[in-house]
Amino acid sequence: MRANRGLHLGYMYWATGTHPAGWRFPGATAGRAFDPDYIVDVARRAEDAAFDFFFLGDRLATGTEYQYTNTSVLARPEPFTVAGYLAAKTSRIGLVVTANTTYYEPFNLARLTASLDHISAGRAAWNLVTGADPRAAGNYSRSRHGEADERYDRADEFADLVVHLWDSWEDGAFIRNKQTGEFVDGAKIHAVEHEGSYFQVRGPLNLSRPPQGHPVILHAGTSDRSRQLAARDADVVFGAAATIEDGVRYASDLRSRAAALGRDPEGLLVLPGLTPVVAETLEAARAVYDQLNALILLDEDIRYGGAGPDAWPIGGAPPRREDQGPGRRNLAALSQRLGVDVTGADLDEPVDETVRQSATDEGRRLIATAASRSGRLVGRGLTWRDVLYAHIWGAHVVVGGPSEVADYLEQWLRAGACDGFNIQSAFLLDQLEEFIRLVVPELRRRGLFRTEYTGTTLRDHLGLTRPANTVAGTTAARRTAGSAVAEGARL
Repeated sequence: MRANRGLHLGYMYWATGTHPAGWRFPGATAGRAFDPDYIVDVARRAEDAAFDFFFLGDRLATGTEYQYTNTSVLARPEPFTVAGYLAAKTSRIGLVVTANTTYYEPFNLARLTASLDHISAGRAAWNLVTGADPRAAGNYSRSRHGEADERYDRADEFADLVVHLWDSWEDGAFIRNKQTGEFVDGAKIHAVEHEGSYFQVRGPLNLSRPPQGHPVILHAGTSDRSRQLAARDADVVFGAAATIEDGVRYASDLRSRAAALGRDPEGLLVLPGLTPVVAETLEAARAVYDQLNALILLDEDIRYGGAGPDAWPIGGAPPRREDQGPGRRNLAALSQRLGVDVTGADLDEPVDETVRQSATDEGRRLIATAASRSGRLVGRGLTWRDVLYAHIWGAHVVVGGPSEVADYLEQWLRAGACDGFNIQSAFLLDQLEEFIRLVVPELRRRGLFRTEYTGTTLRDHLGLTRPANTVAGTTAARRTAGSAVAEGARL
């Protein structure tokens, strides 16, 4: 059961931020994604603020369209390489690495994560993903990426194997007795002998059990199948809920699934991703938000993005625009989202109340999101440009001064919608600095967030216990039963 009921904060590293034009903001970092000193600087800032972990994402394919959506994923270094470097440059913060079960092998992944846990003294975590980009298949000598159910079947078997490999060495397997010459207790080292649908692995792992027992497992449970995987295997889940009400339902669903699988539901933490746009005051933060959005590239044909009205009717499929410019940054795309044709509107025209009322539920939520972020309401300054920007930057975002942002985090926590947040920055380094300078002290003043680390491992930070060895108990039982049979045979 979780020991720490306070707010948990992870930091997800995006080298140029999450805003599609954040790298263009005056003073923002644009060209240091491969600079080790920069990565260490960002990680140490999060560690100095006592964040639970530093999260390294990954993607196994790329395309030039990412320059318009998220430059941070266009090109970035491999996460285990970065995490190994960070392990030597930091001392307390957890290190999350992303690894894809569709393209890794269980033995390699178990060895990599266990090694990282050893060299970081118990700070490693694995973000389990099944792959979001089918183009990865072409980079791994595959003809196909595989359907979702197939990938999750593989992930289920993969995760079981990784845990089994972590546990293939019992605690205390090393003896290192110089007098007798006995280095290990062979009875505490176990072959895996796995023959499954996707993998055949003999084992054991060729290094001892990780300091945490099991490095922390994270997963972003969105679809029904991924929620089930999260409920079964994850310690931390990244939810995608955009409202407190959705967050409460999401967390309740995950914990119900975990309980049905025999897990303690309190041992599953929910940390949705969140991008705070922070400044000294609410008004100043909204000014930053507006300045950011003004840097977004829109389609040259703002009405249809070059597709024309006949090619993209309301309710129809959008045109493919791979590598052809920004794409879906036009009023036709917005009309699709709203369920109402606004292609004839001027971007700086006020949002019409009758159009809002005619929009779908999703469309009305989008308009409400644009109003909340900008501070401009329908009939009181909100324009179609504001709504289009909210459509383009569809991330989970809160805009405000320290009190407004802290209020938002506290409301989610108190409502049971989450256990904390995976914080992301719209651009760096300013927005990380401002969150640490302004929001973290406010959270501490409210008694919601630690002032310093109280443990040494990532499981300590998260209030998670060290798991029992999944192999040792059954092996000990087999040894006892075997001894009894042998004794009976002698009698």
